[in-house]
Amino acid sequence: MAQTSMFHGDLVSSSRILYTPSAFARTSLIHLQEIGRLEAKQPHTSKRDHLMSFLFFIVLTGSGTLEYHETVHRLQAGDCVFLDCRSPYSHQTSENLWQLKWIHFYGPNMADIYDKYTERGGRTAFHPVSLHPYEQLLDDLYQTADSSDYIRDMRIYEKITGLLTLLMEESWHPENRNLSAKKQNLLLVKEYLDTHFHEKILLDQLAETFYINKYYLTRVFREQFGLSISNYLLQLRVTRAKQLLRFTDRTIESIGAECGMEDGNYFARMFRRVEGMSPSQFRRSWVNNPRQ
Repeated sequence: MAQTSMFHGDLVSSSRILYTPSAFARTSLIHLQEIGRLEAKQPHTSKRDHLMSFLFFIVLTGSGTLEYHETVHRLQAGDCVFLDCRSPYSHQTSENLWQLKWIHFYGPNMADIYDKYTERGGRTAFHPVSLHPYEQLLDDLYQTADSSDYIRDMRIYEKITGLLTLLMEESWHPENRNLSAKKQNLLLVKEYLDTHFHEKILLDQLAETFYINKYYLTRVFREQFGLSISNYLLQLRVTRAKQLLRFTDRTIESIGAECGMEDGNYFARMFRRVEGMSPSQFRRSWVNNPRQ
């Protein structure tokens, strides 16, 4: 259920949709709460605290400030903001009155998604190269919320996840960062793992090869790529094993050995940890459709 609201007051003029998702969407999907556009008519401050919502907004014109997590961000036209409204925040237009487009949304896994965004280096306020994809998504979301589409909640979910994908892409641009030599070396470490995962790899060996302290390497690799070195290696090895299990008739033992896990019991245990089944069960589950 959606309710479009037009408001013209002393402080702002706005057009917004207040959205009530279905019970299914509320419990299972990332869902819309509110979306709209406003034009400030006088300088003013908006404050919120402990709101079960996540907010994304675009500064279309004008300027202002955002206070969030004890940091003041100065905002201007072309800036975007993404924040967790469970924490207190306030934003204020300057004398150069701003126009904003915004969306409030929530979902059962949004806290984890936002944590991943910040873990990858995502900023509360940022200035993308182009606003167009963000603004287009907000416009599409507004139109979808205002429609009578019988699968509207699913279409809204699709578009919000598209917005989150854009935000995740924005949050991780190591090629544009002023990385230290050691952090640059971590990209080389990852490339080394990508091509040598089938070999026996020890942390001490990696640290020595790339002239990085092993404790620093362990900590910063996880920060930069979201996985420990051992779990990243395991993902590479299991992915290669799945390919060989599906598309060759080789024995499970030889597949494990080729993927860097020569002990058959260890290979089976690690494979089960990732896939929830043994290598032989995985192979059998795909045997009826081996090329799909």
